[in-house]
Amino acid sequence: MTKLKKIIFIVALVAIAILIAILFFKPIIKYESDDQQEIVDNEEIVEPQIIFGFNVDTLNVHNNTVKANEFLANILQGYNVDYGTIDKLVRETRDVFDVRKIRKGNNYSVITTKDSIPKAKYFIYEISSIDYVVYSLLDSIVAWRGQKEVERHIETASGIINSSLWNSMVESNTDPNLALSLSDIYAWTIDFFGIQKGDHYKVVYENVYVEGKCIGIGRVLAASFNHYGKDNYAFYFVQDSVGEYFDNLGKSLRRAFLKAPLNYRRISSRFSNSRLHPVLKIRRPHHGVDYAAAAGTPVMAIGDGVVQYARWDNKGGGNTVRIKHNSVYSTAYLHLQKYGPGIKSGVKVKQGQVIGYVGSTGLSTGPHLDFRFYKNNKAVDPLKVESPPTDPVKDSNLEQFNIERDEWLDMLNEIEMNTKEESPVI
Repeated sequence: MTKLKKIIFIVALVAIAILIAILFFKPIIKYESDDQQEIVDNEEIVEPQIIFGFNVDTLNVHNNTVKANEFLANILQGYNVDYGTIDKLVRETRDVFDVRKIRKGNNYSVITTKDSIPKAKYFIYEISSIDYVVYSLLDSIVAWRGQKEVERHIETASGIINSSLWNSMVESNTDPNLALSLSDIYAWTIDFFGIQKGDHYKVVYENVYVEGKCIGIGRVLAASFNHYGKDNYAFYFVQDSVGEYFDNLGKSLRRAFLKAPLNYRRISSRFSNSRLHPVLKIRRPHHGVDYAAAAGTPVMAIGDGVVQYARWDNKGGGNTVRIKHNSVYSTAYLHLQKYGPGIKSGVKVKQGQVIGYVGSTGLSTGPHLDFRFYKNNKAVDPLKVESPPTDPVKDSNLEQFNIERDEWLDMLNEIEMNTKEESPVI
């Protein structure tokens, strides 16, 4: 074989060897790579456990409920926190939360080390279903407030009233606390102690969820309440960063005065210029409305104002509170069992604030509130007073209000009326 042929032969052998190597080793390399990728893909990625914002993978979490006669010191000493640290915590974090407000039945969590003798690193007290306060027990004591993540689901409800709004909601499997929300919204326009059989309602509202659990009613977004054949609308609308309820024309549902100053059973006596007095047995003017109610029932100021006096009335009114609301209107509350907290002459009160409790002091035959209303210092019938409204939707916001109102109206109209009757009251 010539020298040239030998060279060609050797080159050919090398080329064949390289080709064989490529064909043989490539799938092996690919197999190993795929196998490694499969191992990576099959690796379980463990998410860190986060509680109240803390990664507790290397810590222990102890969840519990405050028991009767249990205090912060009792709890923390059980997790090896010395009394000096507890005292410092109480003093230095009072502005964040006063530990004296820790209540029986509320939940708390203690995050500790995993040592054989565990020591508390953090203490979390749940003020409510949403709000909580965190105490850090590390080198420097720090406290801060937090809130759990809240979800709001829009729900609807409807019903026809047979005996009461509360019973109607119970029978339709609706949280009856919605009745309280509606009574607050319509407090200035509908007397909920005077609603009639056949009155009906439709409501769009929020249910509030925390950690997947419904914790109660949120905000009412829109409502229609038919009372005495008239639809009374309520739409929640935010203007100037403040949310209020307005009717379908954009007028505020809030009024200067509440329709009634208490939750009463019945009206036992009305405004009259000549009434037979139940104690004196003589005819004389009764320039007020008597609301029969259980002794101790809270009595509320029907509007903002200043207490003119809280004193004994020697003319038969017993314990009496009189409130001046403005230059025109004032009100008086007679026969009170006792006065509300802090109620005395010169004190400012807010609408709905408790100013006393139903009693039977003075010339009285039983527990009731004698409620009096004055216009320019002249007694007028409280049941006939037209309370002035507060500010309506501003002109600059009216277009947006109308858009939102129409959307809520469409939703209200789509709600089918729940015709399930209430169980008879026994």
